[in-house]
Amino acid sequence: MTALDKVIGYFSPERAYRRARFRSAVEMFAYDGAKSGRRTDGWTAAGGDANTEVGASLINLRNRSRDLLRNNPYASKAIAELVGNTVGTGIVPQAKTGTPELDKIIDGEWLYFAENCDPGGQLDFYGMQALIVRTTAESGDGIVRFRPRLPQDNFRVPLQLQVLEGDFLDISRTMGIATGHIVQGVQFNLYGQREYYWLYNYHPGGVYMLNPRGGILSQPVPAAQVMHTYCILRPGQVRGVPWLAPVMLAMRDLDDYRDAERMRKKTEACLAGIVTRPEGSGGLPIGAKSTDPKTGNTLERMYPGMIEYLKPGEDIKFNAPSPAGGYRDYLMTELQGIGAGIDVPYELLSGDLSNVNYSSYRAGMLGFRNAIEAFRWLTLIPMYCRPTWRRFIDTLVFIGKIPEANYGVQWTAPKFESVDPLKDAMAELKRIRTGTLTLSEAIAQNGYDPEKQLQEIKRMNELLDELQIILDCDPRKVNDKGVEQQSVGGETTQAPAAKHTGTVKHSARQWDSPTRTYTS
Repeated sequence: MTALDKVIGYFSPERAYRRARFRSAVEMFAYDGAKSGRRTDGWTAAGGDANTEVGASLINLRNRSRDLLRNNPYASKAIAELVGNTVGTGIVPQAKTGTPELDKIIDGEWLYFAENCDPGGQLDFYGMQALIVRTTAESGDGIVRFRPRLPQDNFRVPLQLQVLEGDFLDISRTMGIATGHIVQGVQFNLYGQREYYWLYNYHPGGVYMLNPRGGILSQPVPAAQVMHTYCILRPGQVRGVPWLAPVMLAMRDLDDYRDAERMRKKTEACLAGIVTRPEGSGGLPIGAKSTDPKTGNTLERMYPGMIEYLKPGEDIKFNAPSPAGGYRDYLMTELQGIGAGIDVPYELLSGDLSNVNYSSYRAGMLGFRNAIEAFRWLTLIPMYCRPTWRRFIDTLVFIGKIPEANYGVQWTAPKFESVDPLKDAMAELKRIRTGTLTLSEAIAQNGYDPEKQLQEIKRMNELLDELQIILDCDPRKVNDKGVEQQSVGGETTQAPAAKHTGTVKHSARQWDSPTRTYTS
């Protein structure tokens, strides 16, 4: 009851009763989460836009995320699983211009570029894929700069990529300007298009790189020279947040609990036993050193095989460490919650597979792999892979390697490893035979190019025929029972291809990522 209700109740109890009744009726139709009461005391929620909330927290979130990755085993494991499953050995492009000769030229130049795109000379393009994903997960966003090279640098494809942490993007630069506005280091024009990124020349945390004036200044870099990778969670969001943000406190608390339990065990282990003396004999105060009655030497520790003689009436009681009741259950529950917060299954986060079988593990992995697929095709490829490919094609046109720009490309993601290859292969074979999955799709889902794979099968079949070798895996001459197929005349016959497609070379899974083709 408010102060106004009390005043009204004093002068007109009937009106006060009606107000309270109608207020109760209105509250019945409200959301429980919006109500005020003892259950929601202390729950304050800001109403700022995405950039206001991210800008106020990003630096602390970023620093704490890195601290967890350095010191928390579960944080390190979670990010390693996310990066490994997203990139694997690399998301590989293949030119699809519609002209085989042009595709061959572009693919050949790409092989050179992919091996020489790192200015530091340590990673190839696919290693840099993993680095940008890890940087994005750890820091919230990652920056990649295109670095064109001069003719005297002697690069066959004069283009390299420089990966930078999100710290390089000046988060303090937020203001309105005549031609648009700047939000946390990203400059927009009046139409909301990105024009410049305000980048530092050096990492702001590297104090040894400060200029003589004792500070560093950010400079505008054209947006066409920069790729900015991060997960957009809200409309208008300009900067990303570390992926561990929802579970940072839970991870820290779990670490503290594990440390406390570990210290308790160490303390109990240090106290081997307690000697009790008869009443009135006088005992040593706590913390005092006892001595060996025969030698007079101080007894500071017990060691294996030691025999100690007690005086008449003395007794020794050995310390029995108390069990940690519920430790495993608590740890499992906390890790399940942490895994849910970062889309990593408990089994991957903890390495504990004691309570799963094939079906439950496979079902649990479906959601995780769907999340990986979404990040691959909706964030990583549009923000990093595809812009790199377009810039690569433009560079080939500029140096005269190809006559005109054709951006047609097919990206093939690495396959997810199967839990039970035989079961998954048989399931895929049935899908092919029933027409719900084509052979090309099945090959692509295993991370291979269908045309190249079929050409390789054709080449191997011709070589086997030339050498008169019959292998058990050749469906043209051997059935699925391993028996050579014979015609009436005694010659081998060719078995229907569809019947034995699944026995040729690779196991597969139904949840593998397909390839995608993009054209100009």
